[in-house]
Amino acid sequence: MKRCLSLLLALPIGLAVSNAKAETIELKVYPVNGPEQGCPKSVIAYQTRQPYQEGGYATDGMVSLSVIATQITLAPKQPFSATWIGTLKPQYQNCEGTAGMFKIDGKEHTGLSFIRLQLFKGKATVILDMTGMRDVNGFTTQIIKSGLRQGNPRWTWGGTD
Repeated sequence: MKRCLSLLLALPIGLAVSNAKAETIELKVYPVNGPEQGCPKSVIAYQTRQPYQEGGYATDGMVSLSVIATQITLAPKQPFSATWIGTLKPQYQNCEGTAGMFKIDGKEHTGLSFIRLQLFKGKATVILDMTGMRDVNGFTTQIIKSGLRQGNPRWTWGGTD
């Protein structure tokens, strides 16, 4: 009897633990003047859904910008977007192009690219933009947190359910 009770009590605890797995997002780079510019082929971002909380949801994310840039800073935050700017590493200094969400976990992404990258005049600019994004209640999703950790852009965005 005690064993059955232990199993029954453990079940809800097990259900409450999140099996959140990070999604791998490939931002494919599209050079302005061809591959000879020395642009990276892609930059990788990751997102992980936070455990469910009644009334809303949140997603943590980051982009591996430090792979191609240094001296990364967060620009003043706007209501629905966050922008990080870094100096391109020497091997990418001449790259001019843009990147958007191309694949998520290896599958082609055809939806709105809310993570974008601009490479221009020796700078790399990452833009997380919730413009046009909505939750199930028709409200604009919000950027809850934005910053830097270990030299890379980090964020949390979410909405209501």
